[in-house]
Amino acid sequence: MSDRRPPLYGLLLSGGASQRMRQDKAALPYRGEPQLLRAWRLLERVTERSFLSVRDDQRDDPLRAGLPQIVDSYDPIGPAAGILSAQDRFPGAAWLVLACDLPLLDEHTLQQLVDARDVLADATTFVSRHDGLPEPLCAIWEPSSHALLKQRYDDGSYCPRKALIQSRIVQLAAPGEALDNVNTPEEREEMQHRLESPA
Repeated sequence: MSDRRPPLYGLLLSGGASQRMRQDKAALPYRGEPQLLRAWRLLERVTERSFLSVRDDQRDDPLRAGLPQIVDSYDPIGPAAGILSAQDRFPGAAWLVLACDLPLLDEHTLQQLVDARDVLADATTFVSRHDGLPEPLCAIWEPSSHALLKQRYDDGSYCPRKALIQSRIVQLAAPGEALDNVNTPEEREEMQHRLESPA
């Protein structure tokens, strides 16, 4: 085995259908900026290269067209399609996979994840403060995670969290509210109030 650490690339997931939100979550503005662009900046600061995960029909979307993309090469089965597509494109890289609906995420939290990275594990992840399970969409997936994720896909099991549960992972304590996501119009309104309220 080589002593060289796999390079750390970033993958911002933006290919979701946003069915509960009823509009593109990536385009929702918080503090005057689309969430996708804010998340992209954070990801670029802590990785060697970054890519946007998109469905084929999103490639020319004005918000996404100007960023380096990895187009899903798997059926639209959720985040696993984006992760697997990225792993296939650059099999020697580790991936810091990030959901695009985390308005409270900050660079300190991402740097904490990067600093704790264990290249001998399959993944390094935070524990969800809501259910105590590993959080797959703010996590570093090492190249070794690909085999199980692909096997589960072939078996019709598409949940990346369950793949993490079956893997060798390093888990960090939940980073407060930083990974609270926004899925519905009601949650978005609540998040807007949180962001606009004075500290």
